[in-house]
Amino acid sequence: MDKKAKARWLKQLHQWHWVSSALCLVCMVLFSVTGITLNHAAQIDGEPKVEERTGALPEPLLAALNRQDQGALPQPLRDWLKQALDIGVDGREAEWSGREVYLAMPRAGGDAWLAIDRSSGEVLYENTDRGWIAFLNDLHKGRDTGTVWRWFIDIFAVATLLFAFTGLALMFLHARRRPATWPVTALGLVLPWLLIALFMH
Repeated sequence: MDKKAKARWLKQLHQWHWVSSALCLVCMVLFSVTGITLNHAAQIDGEPKVEERTGALPEPLLAALNRQDQGALPQPLRDWLKQALDIGVDGREAEWSGREVYLAMPRAGGDAWLAIDRSSGEVLYENTDRGWIAFLNDLHKGRDTGTVWRWFIDIFAVATLLFAFTGLALMFLHARRRPATWPVTALGLVLPWLLIALFMH
C-alpha cells in the first residue's frame, strides 16, 4: 500500500474508531460492570421487597368483566384500578378462565401480577422489587425490557463490532512498527479457548 492510500485509510479508520468508541463508552462500562455482578450474583445480597394490595371490584365493573373472555382488561376497569388501588395496567392480554382473570406484569428488576376473582370481584395485586442491581442485570440480559431496549442492544452490539474491527484494521496498518501486535492478538484469541478446553468439563 502506498503512503497516500495508507494515510487515507488511517484517517478514515481513526474517525470511525473514535466515533464508535464514543458511542459505545457508557454502555461498555455498564455491560462490563453488570457482567461482574451477574458472574457474582450469589455473593451479592439483594432482599426483594414485596408489596401486596387488595380490593373489591364494584358490581358494574365485575358484570362488565364477566361479559368478556379474552383480550386486555376493559378500559373502565383499568381506570378504576389506577384510581382506587394506584395500579397501572397497560393494554397487554390477560389470561382468562372461568374462575379468575390473571394478568402477569414482568419488568426489568422486578415482577408484578394481578388476579381478579370472577365470582366475588376480589382483586389481589402483588409487586416485587428486586433492587437496582437486579434492574441493571436485566438490562444486560434484555430480560423483560421491551422491544425498544432489545433494538438498542442490537445497535450497541453493531457499534461495538465496528469499534473492534476498526481497531483490528488500525493494528494491521501499524503492525510493522509494533512487532508485539500479532502475538498479543493471538494470545487474546487462544486464551479463552484454552480455558474452555482445560476447565469447562
